[in-house]
This record gives sequence, structure tokens and C-alpha cells, in this order.
Amino acid sequence: MTTPEQRGETHPHIEPANPLYAYIGAFVDELWRAGVRQVVVCPGSRSTPLALTLVNVHPGLRVWMHVDERSAAFFALGMAKGGLGEPVALVCTSGTAAANFYPALVEANLSHIPLLALTADRPHELRDTGAPQAIDQNRLYGAHVKWFADAALPEASNVALRYIRALADRAVGTALAVPIGPVHLNFPLREPLIPAPQPLPPIEQRDAESWYGRPDGAPYTIVTSGKPTLTTAQIERLAETLTTPQRGLILAGPQPDSGLSEPLLRLARRLGYPVLADPLSQLRRPASGDNTPVITSYDAFLRSERFASTSAPEVVLRFGPMLTSKPALLYLQRYSQCRQIVVDGQAGWEEPTHLASEMIAADPVDVCERLLAALGERESGTERDWAQAWWQTDQVTHAALTDAITRLDQPFEGRVFTELARALPAGATLVVGNSMPVRDCDTFFWGGEQAIRVLGNRGANGIDGVISTALGVSAAQRAAGDEGPVVLVIGDLSFYHDLNGLLAAKLHGLDLTVILVNNDGGGIFSFLAQADYPQHFEQVFGTPLGLDFSSAVAMYGGAFTRLEGDWASFRAALAQSLSAGGLQVIEVATERASNVQIHRELWQVVEAALADTGIIPFRREQETAR
Repeated sequence: MTTPEQRGETHPHIEPANPLYAYIGAFVDELWRAGVRQVVVCPGSRSTPLALTLVNVHPGLRVWMHVDERSAAFFALGMAKGGLGEPVALVCTSGTAAANFYPALVEANLSHIPLLALTADRPHELRDTGAPQAIDQNRLYGAHVKWFADAALPEASNVALRYIRALADRAVGTALAVPIGPVHLNFPLREPLIPAPQPLPPIEQRDAESWYGRPDGAPYTIVTSGKPTLTTAQIERLAETLTTPQRGLILAGPQPDSGLSEPLLRLARRLGYPVLADPLSQLRRPASGDNTPVITSYDAFLRSERFASTSAPEVVLRFGPMLTSKPALLYLQRYSQCRQIVVDGQAGWEEPTHLASEMIAADPVDVCERLLAALGERESGTERDWAQAWWQTDQVTHAALTDAITRLDQPFEGRVFTELARALPAGATLVVGNSMPVRDCDTFFWGGEQAIRVLGNRGANGIDGVISTALGVSAAQRAAGDEGPVVLVIGDLSFYHDLNGLLAAKLHGLDLTVILVNNDGGGIFSFLAQADYPQHFEQVFGTPLGLDFSSAVAMYGGAFTRLEGDWASFRAALAQSLSAGGLQVIEVATERASNVQIHRELWQVVEAALADTGIIPFRREQETAR
């Protein structure tokens, strides 16, 4: 038997001292061979073998310590979402520690983010016996993970080591296979948990590959999976469907991959379809001068009865999840007989309207490229004036809103995004919290002169874990050598929910600028029907906290700035925070009631501007057959 050193392997290998560490060591080594490079570890006793092995086996494995399990899981989610292209592993001890991973795994499952939840557990003889820190961890996350396995008890036989290596490879491969998502491995571990010497099989009885891995450094079991594709006949039929109508739209939903942007925009140009680009679609980028009608202010002008009632589409081609915008959803429901085609690259069912005429489970980039080839010289039936009307309406809306917002004297939450669009440098990443921030981002972040990546947790749309997600994105960029700044816009309730997450900035010296929009409560409810019941509104929905967050930020080593002046002060504070690095929190104080009123006044401004232009795209003469 040859050792790794004799085989010339480049990574050091720690000779295990006992069977438990031989078993766990083989598993961790195989994670590394399968492509895992980032691991988030929470402290605990039962997880000792995993934690100690992770920090000792490979210099290429980066361990990020995090004390709070819920924040740790969202931190790992942010890392995996940040563009590393690999699963991120999570480790915790047994009991309720594992239960705290739950919210982030729900989000990962719904937004197709690859996570490996590695939970330590009591051995089988201590389950359901009243043993301390023992809960039922089998299938703990239910349907919110792609796959679960309760690992075999550790031993140092050749059979056991082959098994645990294959298990690691299967877990990584499953997390990355379409549909991408989280995997849960549960490890029952017996004491002693420390690496004290214990008997091992004689060296002549050990199989070299099960103990040390494949000699060429490859995974023990190579897992290969492909992306779903359409047949040539299916592509041809789709091309025919899209070139027949005269009025078509492309909807680009939230997705983190910027690789879809270029082929999707080429397809839009070829078909002559306007593109309604969600802020999280990565398509709201600087104008390229190629006349691609990327529409970014539709959330505002689709509220206009004048526009919506005269703009009936004949076909809608949607890529990915439904748009964030409620007016866009209502617009689709208004024209329920329009042919709607959904391309879902994760082979799921991203269709909450139940209006789709066709669901396509295929890789969206492949669909775009092959559609372009199939279209060839084929004539498109799209009316040129259709796309032009959407483009003109978009520009009129931009101009009207920009002018009205600039003339406002009082603080306005939506202006945070118009300011960021102008101020953020190229390569910046904007992370947007849920509830009001993502909606204001949708309406007022139209894209600026620089290419900005926009991310958010739109799987379950929760307000928990958002700080940790943003810090995970910052950590991922550091790991990838990306020096672009990360900016988070978040509301005060969501900020409060994840204060523990700020610890990651202190522990790991991460850079994050937080724009804290503080309206002292749940601002989203002021826009909803609940606001019509004022007697108990503040108690049940408004929920004002009255907190001064400056001390909490200081506790975690951050700098806190509370803006009292105008938007020039905001721009100055933002510039200073980006240059200073570290944890920077800029609080923008707003008032809920006036914020609602300003939004409503702005919709009236848009309505009036559209009326003045006289733009009326197309009246619907008859319902288009599905």
C-alpha cells in the first residue's frame, strides 16, 4: 500500500489515530475531492469529530466559524448564492441546533441553492430514551431537502470507508443535479469523540483507495449529471409558436446567474419582444445601444388602467419564477387567455397563476441558443410599434418618477434605490431584503451606468437571515478574489430578526455596507388591506420596536451612521462606507404613513405623464386563443 506522500499528492493527509477519525477523515477528504471548498461550522460537542477533521485535513478547505446556527445556515446560503458554483457545507451538533438550520434550508430548496447540512447525532441506542440533547433528526427537514441519509455508525473497515466516500460524492452530486438544492446527512456518533488513539486494522488489511482515496486525486465515485434539454422537434415547434403572434413579451424572473442575460437578450432582439426584467433577473444592466427593449419600470406603469387596458399580449414567454411585481401578476391575470409559456431550468413548477399554456423543463440558456438557431432567417410576426410603445412608456415613466422624486423634500424609501443606481460602482453586489425593500427595488432601481448584481432570498420570501445571507455573499466574493463591494438594503424588523448574524462580520473581518431603512415597524402592512382596520393596526401589524440599533452595531465592531440631513448626506455616507470597508450601517429614518402617501402620489404622476404623451399601444379586438 502506498501513502499519499509516496503517490505525490499535493495535499497533506493526517494519519487517523482511531476508527472514528479514519471514517470521518475519509468523508471530509472525499468532500474536498468532490469540489467542496467552503464549510460553515457551529461549535458543539457531538460534532467534534467533524469539526476537528475539517480544520485539519485539507488546507484548501476554508472553515467559517459561526456561533448561531440559524444565522450560520443563512451565511452558508449567501456563500452558495454568491457565485462560487459549488455546494457549501454546514456542520452542527445534535438537538435543537440542527432545527435552527431549518429556515435557511427551506429557502435553499425553493431557490435552488446547493447546501450540505451535516448534523451530528446521538447513536441509535440513545435515541428516544430521554438522553440529553437528543431529538429525532431523521428526515428532520422533511420535503425541504432533496435527499436525506442517516449515515452508518463509524468504523474503520474497508467496506465502511468505501461507503462513506461514496456517500460524500453522492451528497455533492445530488445537491448539484437539477433541480439544484440542499441535502441532509445525519451522523450518529458514539463517544469518545476526541481523537484519542484506538486500535486500527493492521496496515496490510487496509485497502489503499478506501483509506486514502483514488491515487489520481479524483473522487472515489464520480457523479455526472446533465441539464434537461428539448428535442429538435420541440425546439422547432416552439420557434413556430413564437414567430406567429404579432404581440409578444418575455418575462425574466429572479435568478442569480448572469450567464442567461446575453442569450436571452439576443433572443428578444431576434423576436422583437420587449423584456420585462425583474430586479433580481440580472438583466437590469446598462443600455448596450443594441435597441433591446429591456423594460424596468413596468411595476409603475402597469398600475395605469390606460396602459394595461390597451396593451393585450398574444404570447408571453417567461424564464424562471414569477416576477416580484404585483401589477405584473395582475396584468397576466387580466389577459388570462393569452398563451403563456414558462421555461423552468430547475424542472419544477414555477407557475402560481395556473395560467400557463405550456411548461418547459429545460436549461434556459440552451433553450435560447437553440431557438436562435432554429429561427434562422424565419420572419417574425411581431409588430414593430408594439415593442416601441413599451419602450416609450418605460422612458416616460422613468423621467416622470425621477423628476417627482428629486423634488420631494421629505425622506422617501424608494429614493434609496434611485440613489444606489447612480452611486454604486461597477462590480458591486446589491442584496435586497424582503417586504418593502425588494418592492421598492423593483419599482425604483432601473439600472444605472454600471453593471450591478442584485440578489435576494425570494424562495420563501422570509425576512429572517437576510444579514447573514449578505455577509455570506461577502465571504464568497472574498473566497473568489472578487473585490466588488456588497451593499444590503434592509428594513428595521428584518434587521432586528438577524442581529446575531452581524457577528460574522466581526469574526471574519468581512466588508458589508447596510442601508437600514427604519420606519419603526412593518411598513409593508400600511399598503395592504389590514391598514383599513386602524383600531388594532399598530398592535398587530405595525409592531413598532422603538429600538436604537447603534449600540448593537458597535457591539459587533461596526460603524453606525444615522442620517439627519438630505440626500447629499446619504451619498457622502455611502461613499465613505464603501471606502472604509468593514461593517458599516447607514440608517435612513422614514415615516410609514407619509411613505404610503408618496407612493400613491407617484402612481398619479405616472398616470398623468402617460396621458400627456398619448401613447396607446394596442387595443384588444378579441381574446387570443390559448
